[in-house]
Amino acid sequence: MARATCVPFAAVAAMGAAHAQNPYLDEVVVTANRTEQRMQDALADISVIDRTTIEQSGVTGVADLLARLPGVEISRNGGPGTTTSVFIRGTETRYTAVFIDGVRVDSQSTGGAPWEAIPLGMIDRIEVLRGPAAAVYGSDAIGGVVQIFTRKGQAGSHPFVAVGLGNQGTQDASAGLSGAANGWDYALSGGYERSDGFNARSDASVYGYNPDKDGFRRSSGQAKLGYQLNQQHRIQGSWMGSYLNSGYDASANQDDRNKHQMHAASLSWDADWSDQYRSTFSISDSSAVYETSPSVYRTDTGIRSYLLHNEFSLGDHRFTAALERREDRLENGAINRKRAQNALALGYGLTLGAHTVQANARYDDDSEFGGVTTGSLAYGVALSPQWKLHASAGKAFRAPTLYQRFSDYGVATLEPEKGRNVEAGVTFSQDAHWLSLTVFRNTVKNQITYSAPGPCVSTFGCYENTSKARYEGVTLAGQTRLAGVRLNGSIDWQDPKDVGTGNMLARRAKRHAQLGGEYNLAGFLLGAEMQTSSFRWDRAGSTAANNRLGGYTLWNLTASRALGDDWLLTARVNNVGDKNYEVARTYATAGRTLYVGLKWTPSK
Repeated sequence: MARATCVPFAAVAAMGAAHAQNPYLDEVVVTANRTEQRMQDALADISVIDRTTIEQSGVTGVADLLARLPGVEISRNGGPGTTTSVFIRGTETRYTAVFIDGVRVDSQSTGGAPWEAIPLGMIDRIEVLRGPAAAVYGSDAIGGVVQIFTRKGQAGSHPFVAVGLGNQGTQDASAGLSGAANGWDYALSGGYERSDGFNARSDASVYGYNPDKDGFRRSSGQAKLGYQLNQQHRIQGSWMGSYLNSGYDASANQDDRNKHQMHAASLSWDADWSDQYRSTFSISDSSAVYETSPSVYRTDTGIRSYLLHNEFSLGDHRFTAALERREDRLENGAINRKRAQNALALGYGLTLGAHTVQANARYDDDSEFGGVTTGSLAYGVALSPQWKLHASAGKAFRAPTLYQRFSDYGVATLEPEKGRNVEAGVTFSQDAHWLSLTVFRNTVKNQITYSAPGPCVSTFGCYENTSKARYEGVTLAGQTRLAGVRLNGSIDWQDPKDVGTGNMLARRAKRHAQLGGEYNLAGFLLGAEMQTSSFRWDRAGSTAANNRLGGYTLWNLTASRALGDDWLLTARVNNVGDKNYEVARTYATAGRTLYVGLKWTPSK
């Protein structure tokens, strides 16, 4: 695309008056092609959320923060510690490739990242790419890519301490230290969160209803250490981990608990061999362990990856070449399975005057089901300094999980899900104002669904390649400044549906929108947000009244103020109108909540 879409709701305030011109033009991103480039040069639809945005927003969950971006919806089975799905452009939650400091995070059970287990307090920056990117990243990136970056050390020594309190017994505390000196840079931080929560179930007649409160507690940590060997070479190690224990309702007379353990670790070596050639070699490992109590269930999944990424520049021409190996594993009861994928990825980019071209191709060879080739082609043209047009097309795939193939519900002959995407759009950017319109259509065949009993062991149902889905829509996003108020927002019109039946896909709306405004008054940064969504169906194929999830509109208020040079006070009221709504049938959502946070970061 001609330029990336960037709509962080609090970021504009953080940038302040120093950015009289559009603040995003020189933003550097890496998600589009695994290479550093300015957002205005990236032919991809990207949003960026920085640390200042996270702190001033007062939001306490990663998924809740992403839900304020264009093209993103979430669904949750109860409170913040329960199973959470993130839909980008209406696609399945498993169709988003998620990375933490370059480490792939995924589950080999039902698929997708464990969003509820990822701690927001450890995160420094998030990049969200909407649209397929399998030609760069391989399996999973059918609907989008989310890159999460933890804190990194800067020159000097920088401690911080943060605490927060809210209703429903919400408490959190975190502390850390980062810095850099004599070629070394480091960042260490840890945190703890807890909440009494609320009853996860909204319907007393459903099986497993328990009127107890379903709260959560989560401890997390992060470490990063880097060393600049010389001007050309740098090595770095990183780690992030969390432990989550949350309540859910599965029985009327016991306290059912979800327990998540996850980690993401990597070692990398960056080398600038010349002005024209640089490379990165990395080894990474991630795991996600999920278990329940007192009912006994446990699944342990993991990914180990090896990546050699090369970048070449010859004048206006940019080339990339990567070799990558991914090793998946699953332990679940009697299941103990592994597989591997080897890949070669090539890329070419050219910026010549007003014209920009990006082409990518990748071949993934799976140890069990064979090879898959994906590709993408994008073109952008600047009609003027303000107006740009873009168009792109790409293929993507997701390999079936080991659970979908080898559990009692699995079918070993499942084929990869395959997607084809086309999109086009126009952007306008001038000074502090911009507007973006994107039209997309993404068709996925061989979609894996849980169907009727068939060729698997279970008599209840089997996974099958039974469906073809189409995700199409229009996203309008923008930002402006009016009478001292910074306004930004987006509107999505979409039609995620099963092509065979014509039914809407579960828990996704045809229309959803966000609008935010911020204003500086007497030293306070005051903000208001509106989120609205049309109705959804809880299950695809059923139009029964009790399957309908009604539309809703939520209003949120934020305020932040610097207290001297070292302290930042933030406050947030979610769901000001105490709206009663559902994003998953029979599961409750939080009513009006208040959160107040205080952070100390010494300026010297």
